[in-house]
This record gives sequence, structure tokens and C-alpha cells, in this order.
Amino acid sequence: MKTIGKLREVDVRELWQHEQYDFSTWLAKGQNLDYLNEILGLTLADADTEVYVGPYRCDLVAKDETSDVTVIVENQLDGTDHDHLGKIITYASGLGAKVIVWIVKTAKEEHRAAIEWLNNNTVDDIHFFLIEIHAYKIGDSDPAPKFEVVEQPNGFVKRGNPSKAARGDLNKGQSERLIFWEQFNQIVASRGKPFNIRKATTDHWYDIAVGSSEAHIAVNLVNKDGMIVVELYISDNKELFDALFSHRADIEAALGTALVWDRLDHKKASRIKYAFSGLDFADHSNYSALMNQTIDIAVKMRDVFKNYL
Repeated sequence: MKTIGKLREVDVRELWQHEQYDFSTWLAKGQNLDYLNEILGLTLADADTEVYVGPYRCDLVAKDETSDVTVIVENQLDGTDHDHLGKIITYASGLGAKVIVWIVKTAKEEHRAAIEWLNNNTVDDIHFFLIEIHAYKIGDSDPAPKFEVVEQPNGFVKRGNPSKAARGDLNKGQSERLIFWEQFNQIVASRGKPFNIRKATTDHWYDIAVGSSEAHIAVNLVNKDGMIVVELYISDNKELFDALFSHRADIEAALGTALVWDRLDHKKASRIKYAFSGLDFADHSNYSALMNQTIDIAVKMRDVFKNYL
């Protein structure tokens, strides 16, 4: 009979003695930042550590690649305190952050309540997270860190894993889109996560980072036309669209297919699209094949376009 180990928690100070020089440096590295991305449902990249805001220094500042939103992270390998609560608000104001993440060893009830209050009483596009960092071992194994969300914005709760009761408030289209993205995420995970998983939402779009804040890959569900559209979405840069268009032949050759190039002269955004049929919210029998095809196209477009961005 196999021996079954016992999970035990270890003090995070055994992993990182100093939150500024050890933990922040660890968190800013690629795979560790990806772990935080999974918790937040974001695509943070190229994080800067120790960014000055007046006489103070914010532990970590990064941009969400798909939305270009500034995200700040304040680390505290102790229990929450009023000093750090004040700091995250100061940093958010000074850096124009839309997402504020406070990572702590222990979240005290009064600070959990404060973050909840901030999420309920600030404007809709400002989001506060309070996250505890723990570490666990089995026997003599290496310690494994684990983020545990204590408080998060209401919008993120609804987008994450809504209950059946919450689903009852959705209309048919919203419910079907949520079902599609939840299954889509499962397939992305089963394929080894070729891109960062976004939290399932009721939106008709799903954004994938392409390595530039100027553009991203967007997957759009167009049920009324029975179509899925995978596109490079350029938010506001006609010069970039024109530069890409000058390489149209090479890009389409690399992709092995023609694209629809929409410059959209009277709008800020531009789109470079590939569409295919088969989507029907009333029939899920082809969802697996459809989602795998979507992932294949999205990954190929990302890999080809990033060479020109």
C-alpha cells in the first residue's frame, strides 16, 4: 500500500525573507506572474518592481496586455495593517491604476471589510483584490505557494464562476456565451494553455494577448450569423494597420489563408479578421471541434502577427 503524505502549511517567510527584495522579485518573473494572472483573469507581462510614487515605492506595476489597464501589486508578508491600506490607495491614485492587488500573509477582518467597501463604493472600472499567500509541503517536498482570494470585485465574481442562482438572472444569449467560454477554457487548459486563460464571462468576445499593448487577438461569437470571428484587434493605431497591410501577402502566406482587412477609417479601431461557420447556441454537439479550431487559428494568428508588431 502506498504511503499517503500529509499536507502541512509552512511559513511564507521560509520561502521569502523580505517582501521587497525576495517576494516581489519572485512574483515579477514570467511563470510566477502567470500564476497570478490565473487568479486575476488578466494577462500581465513585463512587470516593474519598486516604482516610485512620491517618496514611496510600489512593489510591482504592470500592464494588462489585452486591455492596457495599469495594475499595481502591493506585497506584505505579514498581517494587513492601516499603513499598507493607505499605501495601495496612494499608489493607485499616483499611477492611475484600475486594478489594485494587495497580497498579504494574513488578512484581518477590518481590512477585508475595507476592501469590500471599496469595491462596492468606488466607480465600476476600479477593482480591488485582497489575496493571502500561503505555502504548503508534503513530507520533504519543495514548498508550493498558493494564492487564496479573500476579497475581489463583484464584477470579477460574476465573471468567474457564477452560481446557478446567478445564472437564473441571465438571458438566453448571456447564458449560452457563459457556457461556451467555460467549455472553451477547459479545452485551452487540456491543451497545455497555449495562451493565458481568461475568466468565463457573458461577453461575446474573448481576448488573447499578442505581446503588444497596441493590439490583441479577439475571438468573437456571432450566433445570429452562425459564425466565430478570430481577429487582430488594433484599438487606435492606423499607422500600425497600414504597416501590417503592407505585409499582407507574407502574413496571409504564413497563415495559409486570406483575411478580411478592415481599416475602419471613421473609427479608432481597426480589425484584421478570419471568420468560419458552425456556431449554433441551440446545438452544442460540435463545440469541441469548433473550440479546437478556434484555438488553432487564434494561436497561429498570434504567432504570425507578433513578428510584425
